[in-house]
Amino acid sequence: LLEASDHVRTKLTRTGDYRITLASRAAIVMALRPMLFVSIHHNADPDGPRPAGPGSETYFQIGSDPSRRAAGLLYEEVTRALAAFPAAWVADTDAGAKYRPAADGGDYYGILRRTAGVPAVLSEAAFVSNPSEEQLLNDPRVQLAEADAIVAAAVRFATTAAPGSGFVEPYPRTTPAGGGGGPQGCVDPPLG
Repeated sequence: LLEASDHVRTKLTRTGDYRITLASRAAIVMALRPMLFVSIHHNADPDGPRPAGPGSETYFQIGSDPSRRAAGLLYEEVTRALAAFPAAWVADTDAGAKYRPAADGGDYYGILRRTAGVPAVLSEAAFVSNPSEEQLLNDPRVQLAEADAIVAAAVRFATTAAPGSGFVEPYPRTTPAGGGGGPQGCVDPPLG
């Protein structure tokens, strides 16, 4: 879809669904030095009240204005696309475009921390742990809508000066995110 947009060139970095470490992903990004890197995920364990629409989150690199702008654009496009589908949406209390600091004040998420110097965004489009949203994410129409939204955000990032929106101040978190977290932020677990 990105290549068909005629506005961006892309590089395929994986040809299948197999484990690749954060360090390896970041090394690829730093070798390619793209205009924008988007790490695509789906969330789990919401902590907020049920919202009227998608509880999407996008994370940007601390101190990077281009990353922040990209996160705002991605948030706009993804929430607009997903809102077209009916669901019993869930969210974190601070859903939106935001950053997450590690204990040392730097970026918590390893993929954002390790790609400093390249505008990078982490997308948590929907909550796969919510049965209603999981059902949506299994629908090819929703998958295409999410993909189209990511493309639209990337094209807007590349071709406009639009600032993005949906920015929120995150609340302090004390628990790790997912399986790769910890007090230092997301780190590669030892490979067994």
